Amino acid sequence: MTSPAAFSLAGKRALIAGASRGIGLAIARAVAACGADTVLAARSMEALDREAAALREAGLLASALHLDMEDNSSIDGAAAAGDFDILINVSGTNIRKNFEAYTQTEYDKILQTNLHGLVRLTQKVGERMVERGRGGRIVHIGSLTSTTGLPYVTIYAMTKSALAGLTRSLAAEWGRYNITVNCIAPGFIITDLNRKMWEPEFMTDWLSKSQSLPRTGIPEDIAPMAVFLASPGSAYVTGQVIAVDGGANNTKVWPFEP
Repeated sequence: MTSPAAFSLAGKRALIAGASRGIGLAIARAVAACGADTVLAARSMEALDREAAALREAGLLASALHLDMEDNSSIDGAAAAGDFDILINVSGTNIRKNFEAYTQTEYDKILQTNLHGLVRLTQKVGERMVERGRGGRIVHIGSLTSTTGLPYVTIYAMTKSALAGLTRSLAAEWGRYNITVNCIAPGFIITDLNRKMWEPEFMTDWLSKSQSLPRTGIPEDIAPMAVFLASPGSAYVTGQVIAVDGGANNTKVWPFEP
């Protein structure tokens, strides 16, 4: 029988990169609720301070930390803010348009925020995990586009596909140090990044007729998987890209009835 302790994060310190809203905030709340000393990191200090204070008022361990994925000195400062047992990389942005219309500025911004910044943060935090010799958990938040092609998000898809590759190779490299590396691939989760896109009724109507679970998801649908991958219960899980997507990646519903 599995003990609840297998999913406890008590005594662990977690850095959640991109924790001011959406999936990152939902994960930060869940990680803190499971006992971790949780550091909420992002650019919006007002939001972070408010959320961290709410967690402390609930009797949990939480603090706020400024982190700008477009600023290497900010990334280095966050990585140096003490030792972390858990790193969960959520930070991300997106611009939807025809591939040929992306500007160099837009391309650079998406690559820096979604990939280059996260790689640098993972290098710095992971290096310390290796030096400490106490193992660790690294969780990347990928996307449906980590494994599936969708139109009008090509640059975003490049970054999320790269996170899937990073997950597999880094798991192979750091496993000897008892550091696991996994990636969650959320499906159609409603956040500030895509809320407007899902407002037209034809979008939800399409989804309800094509996906096995006929609804969009919410950030709280992703948080339990992040807790699991950060917990002792996932000690033998590494190098995986795990879809939490209502079946979008590998199921299709059609109108045929026998």
